[in-house]
Amino acid sequence: MTRVALVRTSNRSEGVRQAIALLGIEPVRDRSVVLKPNFNSADPAPGSTHNDTLRSLVLALQQMGAKRIVLAERSGPGDSTRTVMEKKGIFGLAQELGFEILNLEEMGPEGWSRVNPPDSHWSEGFHFPRVYLEAESTVQTCCLKTHAYGGHFTLSLKNAVGLLPLAGYPYMKELHTSPYQRQMIAEINTAYTPDLVVLDGVEAFVDGGPARGTRANAGVILAGTDRVAIDAVGVAILRLLGTTPEVSQGPIFVQEQIARAAELGLGVSSPEQVHLITGEAESEAFARQVNDTLARG
Repeated sequence: MTRVALVRTSNRSEGVRQAIALLGIEPVRDRSVVLKPNFNSADPAPGSTHNDTLRSLVLALQQMGAKRIVLAERSGPGDSTRTVMEKKGIFGLAQELGFEILNLEEMGPEGWSRVNPPDSHWSEGFHFPRVYLEAESTVQTCCLKTHAYGGHFTLSLKNAVGLLPLAGYPYMKELHTSPYQRQMIAEINTAYTPDLVVLDGVEAFVDGGPARGTRANAGVILAGTDRVAIDAVGVAILRLLGTTPEVSQGPIFVQEQIARAAELGLGVSSPEQVHLITGEAESEAFARQVNDTLARG
């Protein structure tokens, strides 16, 4: 059983704070934290992490007692990571709030280690940032959206694709041309385990994605420690909004990203193991709809 906090809101700052408070955990106290946002591009949320979400999350981690916060990310394909961060004003935000930035795209070979999970669909494993492998604590924040290039949806599990390098080996080509793309997404996640995941679902893409798509006002923030549970709840919400055939079909825990992640022991393996926690009536009413969708699917 794992708990997922659900807050019905259009206010990202308050929603993030409330969702984390509902969990009642302080996993980063007295630890250095490596923070993974969704900066695939500089497109407005849910194309990328909203700055209000990032600000609220950083402040929450600091209030928990994090010793140090390092935002470590790689963008693209498309604009360089530095360009994406400049367009989004991340360098100014880092200076204001007192967190550090590590541009993974600008790291040398010494910054990467090869990971080769057993029984992986990756032909030779993959390189992964040492800063995440060696972190005292990791936290990630993701968006609520579909994926038009074979992933079907891009939530917390898919967010890890941004931790593979673009240079040195064509990992993105191997991923996007494989019939096992969704299983490979799950397998990347064996390299690290976040202590906290925050999903910004104030707005969603119900088709298209990751950068652009049809928008829907989902009005929700999720927080938890289990990527499989977060993604299962996210898929249920996309189904409530009306989404693509690929995301809509079959039981949610048979969706290939989720099924492979559960098989690898990365999280829960059934809807019955997901416990939604809320703090007020509107969130509770929406949580009942999500639970019904999880149970049916």
